[in-house]
Amino acid sequence: MTVRTEIADGVALVTLDRPERHNAIDLDTAARLAATWQAFRFDDAVRAVVLTGAGGRAFCTGIDRDAAVPQPPSPYSLDDPLLRIGPKANDLWKPVIAAVDGMACGGAFYLLGEAEFLIASENATFFDPHTTYGMVSAYESILMAQRMPLGEIARMTLMGTAERLGAARAYEIGLVSELTPPGAAAEVALRRAAVLAAQPTAPVQGTVRALWAAKEAVRAPALAHAPHLIALGNLPPDDQARLFAARRREGGGNDGRGSGREGGGKGSREDRPPVS
Repeated sequence: MTVRTEIADGVALVTLDRPERHNAIDLDTAARLAATWQAFRFDDAVRAVVLTGAGGRAFCTGIDRDAAVPQPPSPYSLDDPLLRIGPKANDLWKPVIAAVDGMACGGAFYLLGEAEFLIASENATFFDPHTTYGMVSAYESILMAQRMPLGEIARMTLMGTAERLGAARAYEIGLVSELTPPGAAAEVALRRAAVLAAQPTAPVQGTVRALWAAKEAVRAPALAHAPHLIALGNLPPDDQARLFAARRREGGGNDGRGSGREGGGKGSREDRPPVS
């Protein structure tokens, strides 16, 4: 099981459970996440959610580079398996707290961008490797630009693997609302979620919906540009592969990939440039 769910006292703990892959998302994990959020819509036992990653080394490192995502032949169509992994994309308006231990990069921002707030341990790091490997950071940048000052998200995304946003700085700029000792983020998040779950759920969900309504006027048209920017700006798949191989040879190692994977692009390397 790549996604574990535990429910107690109105709080669901959702754990990405691929620690050997730094909780990178393959197609099965993406489908399970979407199904989990959809199920919570109908489950009165769930009034608040904590989302975290197993293993302590990473919250999530985006899509697994070994995942093959066939693309339609039309230049006007792109299939992105991460577009439906977040709670808001699945019409869930129960509050979600992200608990981040270790690395969170690239495609992890699809999840972080749809949480109500983030709690992170002092060893958490945030980064976006897209540009280093010849890919446009579009959806990720748009989602995180609504959580971070523009200069901070620009620095992180444009500098690729050369830039790491540490937990202390993430707290200073408001990306993270609370810091914990290493390994304690999920425990603290569960305590905060228990407070949310104790409130009447209809007003809580209505407040969540109101907060996101304030974002949507800007977010929706920005996201509409994302697939076109990706199609225009991504390097061909073979060029991306060479950049990945060069990074490994140079010992660039700990960029969220683990054993040859990272939080970067979507799409079949054989058929079309990755989606993001």
